[in-house]
Amino acid sequence: MSRTKIVLAGEGGQGVQSIAKILVEAGYEAGRQVLYIPNFGVEQRGGVSIAFCQIADTTIGEPRFAKGDIIIMLSDRAIDRCSTYVDENSVVVYDTSVCTKKPDVKCREIIGVDANKIANEQLSARVFNIIILGVLLEATHVLELSDIKNAMEKALGKKFDAKPELRDLNHKALEMGMRLVKDRAVV
Repeated sequence: MSRTKIVLAGEGGQGVQSIAKILVEAGYEAGRQVLYIPNFGVEQRGGVSIAFCQIADTTIGEPRFAKGDIIIMLSDRAIDRCSTYVDENSVVVYDTSVCTKKPDVKCREIIGVDANKIANEQLSARVFNIIILGVLLEATHVLELSDIKNAMEKALGKKFDAKPELRDLNHKALEMGMRLVKDRAVV
């Protein structure tokens, strides 16, 4: 796999940009070429937030792309805004516990996960985005779990040191997200 193009989209406050930052930091630390383009403006608080990421083995010559390899849609408005990035080779992931509709797209695979429900009922609403990061990691295999955990340490290490239980909670969320893809039923 030489280049993976990722679109992450959700409502402001769902942690889309945080996922993207951890993802590209992990790629960078693993010696890969990475690119991250955040897309938000006045929507930052309560509107659709989109992150475009690329992780590659070679130089990324073009920062923009028309179609993604994996598109993560975390709200109905994200589905509406990001369906244009989907083609027949894309994998689409959406949160069945947040979205009221299934993406109506022609793609290789649609994966429905109930990450928000799991976060709220089993862990904490604060780790919803880390569950999604686990989903992304397992669906793409673009990076190793250890790469992601190291990047999480870099991004959240001070919080983890102050409250060690947060480290365990985030690692559990990451692994739960991965398990959602491993144990999924394709919808």
